[in-house]
Order: sequence, then structure tokens, then C-alpha cells
Amino acid sequence: MTLIDSKRALVTGLSGFTGRYVADELENAGFEVFGIDSQGVEGDVRCRQVDLLDVEALNQVVAEIKPHAVVHLAAIVFVEHGNVNALYHTNLIGTCNLLAALERHAPEVGSILLASSANIYGNAEGGVLSEESVPNPENDYAVSKLAMEHMASLWAGRLPIFIVRPFNYTGVGQSPSFLIPKIVAHFKRQAPYIELGNLDVWREFNDVRVVAASYRRLLETAPVGQTLNVCSGRMYSLREVIATAEDISGHSIEVRVNPAFVRANEITRLGGDGSRLKAIIGGLSSSHLEDTLRWMLDEGT
Repeated sequence: MTLIDSKRALVTGLSGFTGRYVADELENAGFEVFGIDSQGVEGDVRCRQVDLLDVEALNQVVAEIKPHAVVHLAAIVFVEHGNVNALYHTNLIGTCNLLAALERHAPEVGSILLASSANIYGNAEGGVLSEESVPNPENDYAVSKLAMEHMASLWAGRLPIFIVRPFNYTGVGQSPSFLIPKIVAHFKRQAPYIELGNLDVWREFNDVRVVAASYRRLLETAPVGQTLNVCSGRMYSLREVIATAEDISGHSIEVRVNPAFVRANEITRLGGDGSRLKAIIGGLSSSHLEDTLRWMLDEGT
């Protein structure tokens, strides 16, 4: 039985920002989608409320679903999350628990995508980061993701794992704790000013729909053993983001730099080399910041 013959997918973190788009992408491609999430999803029969740290419940649900493909998104993702212990327990130990459950109860699993983060690279000034770039994590979130990658390597040969390192992406439904939704919310209510941190930072701001499509294609391809940047290589400064939102909305906004929002360990430039991804699935589908911002401004955050 191949993955193409039987498409039963498990998405962890189904109720999260990325999880909802990945689930829809997989269903549209013919997968039967199941999910687990610590919060559950009211009214969504696909999702079971299970915490990755609850070993017994996790094993039970994996044994019930017996997935053929897995997209592991569940994590504490906000860099400034206040509970460092919870961050490490969920991102590292929770992933270990999931892999143990899959090895025990999912004998036909053929493709496991583990979502890491481009934050593991840290601050690499002036360059485009490839998978061969030396990791230099600058915060606990990044350290937890790099530790997860090293832990997952212990399962090589036992489970069909590959790792993705997505660079920044955004879209409708992302928490206002993140930068682009915060900016969009200010423009939608036509606020007279916005307080931001360092304006001289450059990031990729890819579209969550494009990222979800790339995850689906990778899940079907199953590049087992590989680590892949999920990126476009196209970076924008915060000044460009503000200017583009002004052009779309017709609203001008005063930008005030709040020293409290300036991080001491700020990563100034974070852009990726997507050559390896391109060789496997043709790279990310074309997306532009203007299109994503227009979608978010039109439909809400």
C-alpha cells in the first residue's frame, strides 16, 4: 500500500493558524484528514483534543487513526512566550512522544513532516541562508526547534521523517501577536499611528496558503531524511510593508518606534535559499506581499 493508494493524514496543531490551511489543502488533494490539538476544535469532527505530553491519550489516538502521512505543526511558536519550561516540554518532549507513538501504532506511515523553523539560523547578516548554514539560535524558541531536529535524527531508519524550516509567513487568521496581523489591524481600523520596534529589519513574508501547498506536495513526495528550507528568498523591510499597506488601503499612518518593542537579540535579516526545495517540488508557488496584504485587508485578520 502506498501513500497515493491510501491518503489518511494526521495533522497536529489542527486548530492553529497553519494547521487549518494545511488540513484544507490536504482535503482538497484527496486526503482523509484527522487532527489532534491541545485545545480541540469545536464543531470540527476531524480533530481530537489531545495534549502531546499526555502519552497515554496520544498513543490511543494514533492507534485509532493509524495515519499514512503526518504533518507535525503543534508547538508553542511565539518567540516571546513567557513560559520557557512549557515551550521546551511541548516543542521537544511532545515531538518525542509523537514519534514514539507513530513507531508503535502507525506501521504503514510513509511520510512524516516535522515543522522546525528558520529561526534556528539566528542572525546571519547580509547573506541568504541555506540548509548548510551553521545554526546559531538566538532565543529559546529557536533552541527548542534545533533540539527537536537533533532528537528526530535518532529516529532515522525507523520512521520516514523529513524536516522543514519555514521562513516567515502570514495570512488571514494569524494571531495579532505577530507583526503583519498587528499592522493590518491598525490599517483596518484606520488608526492614526502604530508603535513598532526596529524598522530596519528584513524578512520573508510568504503566504500561508503557499506554504500549506508546499507541505502537501512534500508530504506526497516524502523526501525522507532531508532538511528543507521553505522559503522564497524574497525579503521585505518593515518600511516596505507599511508603504504597501498604505498604498492598498489609501490610509497613511504615523510609525512610532517604541523602545520596549526593540529586541536586544533582534535578527536583522532572515532570508532563505530555496534551491533544495525547488529541486524536489519546484519551489514555492509565486506569491507577493502585496497580494497577501490585500487579502488580509479585504477579509480580516
